[in-house]
Amino acid sequence: MKPIYPILFLLALTACSRKDSIPTIQNSNPDTLIPKSVINDFIAQKLGEEDHFEWAMANDSLLWSALVQSDSVLSIGYNSGDREKVLQVVKSHEAALIFPFKEGKLPFVNLKVSNFATIKALRTFVRYADPIGYGAYSGENARPTSSLLNFGCGSNTAETGLVAGTDYTDIAPAAKQSWNYSYHHIPEAWQSSTGENIKVMIIDTGISDDQENLGTAFNQGSSSGRSITRAVTYSGGTTNDECGHGTSMAGALAGPRGTDGNTAGIAYNCNLLMVHAAENVVILSSKSVNGVTDAYVMGGDDPDVKIISMSMGTIFNLGQIKDAIAYADSKQKLMFCAAGTSFSFFASFVGVIFPANQPQVHAVTGVKDNLTTRCDDCHEGSKVDFTIVMEKASTGLHPLSLAMSGNVPSTVGGSSVATASCSGIAALIWSKYPSYPRDSILSKMRRAASYPVTRNSTFGWGVVDVATALAL
Repeated sequence: MKPIYPILFLLALTACSRKDSIPTIQNSNPDTLIPKSVINDFIAQKLGEEDHFEWAMANDSLLWSALVQSDSVLSIGYNSGDREKVLQVVKSHEAALIFPFKEGKLPFVNLKVSNFATIKALRTFVRYADPIGYGAYSGENARPTSSLLNFGCGSNTAETGLVAGTDYTDIAPAAKQSWNYSYHHIPEAWQSSTGENIKVMIIDTGISDDQENLGTAFNQGSSSGRSITRAVTYSGGTTNDECGHGTSMAGALAGPRGTDGNTAGIAYNCNLLMVHAAENVVILSSKSVNGVTDAYVMGGDDPDVKIISMSMGTIFNLGQIKDAIAYADSKQKLMFCAAGTSFSFFASFVGVIFPANQPQVHAVTGVKDNLTTRCDDCHEGSKVDFTIVMEKASTGLHPLSLAMSGNVPSTVGGSSVATASCSGIAALIWSKYPSYPRDSILSKMRRAASYPVTRNSTFGWGVVDVATALAL
């Protein structure tokens, strides 16, 4: 599939809209911008108070200040029948109607907006008005913050010091089984299911062109008869993974059980649709927001996709991604999202990040092999649904995956690998029960987890025993 490129164009407006129904506000722009430092403090405050942040919490001045100090792209979610009203309002206050990204089937539009009056008028009737690029510009500089736009990238390299029998187990025909699989009884589960005939979609940063186990060698050894498809929704991107994160997620979930000595993914016979939707694991730029949005719509529209796995997130609850997730949910997709992995930008954040905090998706986090402690960097909270054992308490070792190239495995941690692993477990269960609806698969996972009756306050249903789930 070709990339979805940004477009710039002007629209002629129809004359059918009633002028008296269009809000006209004459307020001039405020004399001074609210500094980014104040905006960021407000966001941190709301995260602490509400456990999430959305731009509806901000007043008009703060939202306008965030918008014009970023790329000025405003995501406007309108109600049914209000699209032309939105365009009329913007036309009445802006020099031109500039559409930086394509419109799709969901009820929102991205417009370039710079005037305070536009914000005030729109917010009287739209569902949301989000400055979707602010995260990328939230640093003190006028340009996007490069450290944020590269977060989570560049670490997917081969681990040459892995120890047989401790860090992995050699399995037939000539593959490696990651040390953590036994905690979920995955080896026993493989006796009855390996993920065949289940299509999983991963929304991430693409797949490395140099990793043949996710290319020409996707079918080898015990992995056969399955398909891998690569797509792009990130504007200007290619299917190649320049970050490394997507390759590691694909390896943990669907790497082949092969003959070349590399590590086997949990669902090593599933079909895989890999979508390059963002530049890295933090959804901050307008291009990434739109890429993720389009990816969920793509997954919703693919009748063969059963499971959607996304190990990315952000501190901003964004309306258009909510719309896209609701669309995929209406198509009965089973969705898993990463609960969050901490770094400096999330320093004040406690709990599950967006979109894992949404009711239609299932939040996944990682725990240590003592089964009682979250991984060092993993988020936890009441909105977590499942946990994956993915960190050794003694050494900090993480699960094996596929490196950017070659047949020596890499390791990968955080709630990212927990999410990909949980999606792989779901694929094993659905593969054995292909006629079952989505909710039945979830029910099996819950009933076979650590807390099958009463959810744990921080770990949800807990660690899934997939062999037990297959036997229920």
